[in-house]
Amino acid sequence: MMAIVHVENAYYQRQNQMILSDISFTIEQGQHQAIIGLNGSGKTTVLQLIYGGIWPLLRYSPVIEVFGQRLGKTDLNELRRSIGWVSSAFTERISPMQEVTEVVMSGKFASAGLYEHVTEEDKEQAEELMKEWGLQHLHHKPFQVCSQGEKQKILIARALMASPKLLILDEPCTGLDLYSREKLLAQVERLAKQENSPTMIYITHHIEEIAPAFTHAMLMENGTIAAKGKKEDVITSENLSESMDLPLDVTWNKGRAWVQVLSNEKESTVR
Repeated sequence: MMAIVHVENAYYQRQNQMILSDISFTIEQGQHQAIIGLNGSGKTTVLQLIYGGIWPLLRYSPVIEVFGQRLGKTDLNELRRSIGWVSSAFTERISPMQEVTEVVMSGKFASAGLYEHVTEEDKEQAEELMKEWGLQHLHHKPFQVCSQGEKQKILIARALMASPKLLILDEPCTGLDLYSREKLLAQVERLAKQENSPTMIYITHHIEEIAPAFTHAMLMENGTIAAKGKKEDVITSENLSESMDLPLDVTWNKGRAWVQVLSNEKESTVR
């Protein structure tokens, strides 16, 4: 089985402050990985390592390989064509009046706008993705007037236009209400179960967002990996309580974890 991502001995420093320390992990083909932890724990910074957006300290002899290719010894732009990254921050780069269909098709060229020649095959692929993600009624609608839930689906469809081997979902449920969140997670679950699904990395600090199809998890704490492995072994009451400095109780229901804060007087569900 080929490793989609392999990281060894990665340390990252910014302005004389160590941001990541001793980062080592592997994501095998067919695994879908959740990266969890509090805000500021280093989740997105780890993604930047994988994407080649930042470089680790060389004195620790780091190794970062994506699809078996070692960063620093391969064409980074070519490598990135096989990585889809979905983040709410990208919406700021999209022209407010750009039509939804154009936003989706722009993913083929990894651009914020549509500046390349579009083939009939590209149009058909975009049409199929929009149908798959329930966006077919938005063809000529300006991106800015879409709901937050629709925007997130548009960004995922856009990322899938390039048929990536690796799909990174960076807190895709941010700003969604309960209904929109559950609809989006159901579609992510369906995507994960498809035979030709890309390997997925899901970043979140909301444990209940981790869909059943995600097999593994990595818990980040203060720039280090506190726990990694099969999600049931990582997402435990003990691990989360220690990492988040709160008395927490984890329960599982149909492959999803739910977390409660425990107190002497009462229990209240974390949202």
